[in-house]
Amino acid sequence: MRILITVPWGQRLGGSETMLQTVLDGAGESGHELELVFFEPGPWPTELRNRGFRVEVIPTGRVRQVHRLLAWVLRFSRLLRRRQPDLIVNWIAKAQLYCAPAAVLAGMSDRVIWWQHDIPSGHWLDRCATALPAIAVGCSSSASARAQRQLSPARATFVVAPGTRIPDPGSAPASLPLPPGVPVVGLVGRLQPWKGQDRLLRAQALLRERGIRFHTLIVGGDAHGLSTEYAESLQPLVAQLGLGDAVTMTGQVPDAGPYIELMDILVNASDPEPFGIVLLEAMARGVAVVAVDSGGPAEFIEDRRTGLLASSGEPAALAQALEPLLASPQLRQEIGRAGRERFLRDFTDIAMRKRFFAELEALASRSA
Repeated sequence: MRILITVPWGQRLGGSETMLQTVLDGAGESGHELELVFFEPGPWPTELRNRGFRVEVIPTGRVRQVHRLLAWVLRFSRLLRRRQPDLIVNWIAKAQLYCAPAAVLAGMSDRVIWWQHDIPSGHWLDRCATALPAIAVGCSSSASARAQRQLSPARATFVVAPGTRIPDPGSAPASLPLPPGVPVVGLVGRLQPWKGQDRLLRAQALLRERGIRFHTLIVGGDAHGLSTEYAESLQPLVAQLGLGDAVTMTGQVPDAGPYIELMDILVNASDPEPFGIVLLEAMARGVAVVAVDSGGPAEFIEDRRTGLLASSGEPAALAQALEPLLASPQLRQEIGRAGRERFLRDFTDIAMRKRFFAELEALASRSA
């Protein structure tokens, strides 16, 4: 098959981009021809072009600039007629908003799929994307698919859980001056309110009041500049909570893996979390994980076996889930070992790509 994938951003900063990159990393083994159209320039399209992918960059401007939107749709419809892809995969709702009208103009609306990486909650972008033609909407979790099916009109959905590569056994941890003798609890993600860095810090303060000490490692920065005020509020919050000697913030990093290597426990405090690829990255390394019992994590973490599930993302619930792991190195080791086994069984990058391309092949055969 010839598969054309449209991508809104020019750099990789979040889970949706990570999943797509994992698909592309094994594209050569799939037997299919993949090409990409980006909405903006950046290091990502440049990197893929250098790796031999056919890549075009067609800047879109803002959605509210109607004249630019129409010009873009016309230009992309001409590209579709030239390329004649078997499938058009629009990566997230914004890509669907631009590309589905172009596919209609090109007479290819029966080849359109789009990817819903989030759990939609009725935002106008999701509603508009759903209203546009698509033979199916791909989702990263069953929670995402259930929410997507609540939007009108009802579109067929399919679920492909993300995966990640098996870490190199020789990979070295990051070099950071962390204090010896106390567990390291990490959170990896963009500095945005829904990611819950502030709630983890408040959970740390609650546990410190009970005499339970650990060091928090917050990995990530203000990617995309979406929540600058929130990002700037975290250091003052650390000082306010009296945690200045017990928190390290790395800022944006190109690869979270070496930092996860330093952690005894990784926390995902998002509530709900569409999937939580970073949890897989920790499980792959045998690091015990804590997540909220909602959204994607509840579908692949077995409570008290492959991880611990907090009843909510609130500080008290996070503290309650963390406490037994902090109290028992043996429990951390057992949870980490079981989590790695689950990862190796179901969530490697190879397993994910097999699921992904099998779904696309089935959709293409039905639409042919």
